[in-house]
Amino acid sequence: MDLISRISENFSESAHLKLQSMDALAAPIAAAAERMVRCLNQDGKILACGNGGSAADAQHFSGELLNRFEMERPGLAAIALTTDTSTLTSIANDYDFEQVFARQVRALGNAKDLLLAISTSGNSRNVVAAIQAAHEGGMDVIALTGRGGGKTGEILRPSDIHICVPATSTARIQEVHLLTLHCLCDAIDCLLLGVE
Repeated sequence: MDLISRISENFSESAHLKLQSMDALAAPIAAAAERMVRCLNQDGKILACGNGGSAADAQHFSGELLNRFEMERPGLAAIALTTDTSTLTSIANDYDFEQVFARQVRALGNAKDLLLAISTSGNSRNVVAAIQAAHEGGMDVIALTGRGGGKTGEILRPSDIHICVPATSTARIQEVHLLTLHCLCDAIDCLLLGVE
């Protein structure tokens, strides 16, 4: 096995997918950033959820908003629904793992807020349940998916924004999701701070 060639192939595939995705995803990413800024300017907050690497992405995004991205600014209201182990395990134990995000959305969210739902397949049952809970509470949803969007793509409303990476590899989808989150952070800062 030639590891150098394999690593080079991973870099090449990632770069190619990012460039291939640019035209399809730039407009929904821009719309998502504008929606997020509107939410934040109206004293709303962004709730973020996902599983595994997508949980890490939810936490990464929340951290960039609460602290800062690349420029100094006040913290912005964001909550990763993936971090409170006591809450997650009690909901999973008393109800079902499918409800770990939905119950938090119902308790913490309101119609002024947004849900950022991240699932590489679009089929994560607890993320789908969170989207349904957000809709029940009058919240809009920004969904990051891949593989055609799965169940998530089927239940999104016209007022929601779907950012669906045109790929099937989980690793490649996650790489584009991370770039998307950084684009969102940069765009939010530009909209709020007037950066050229």
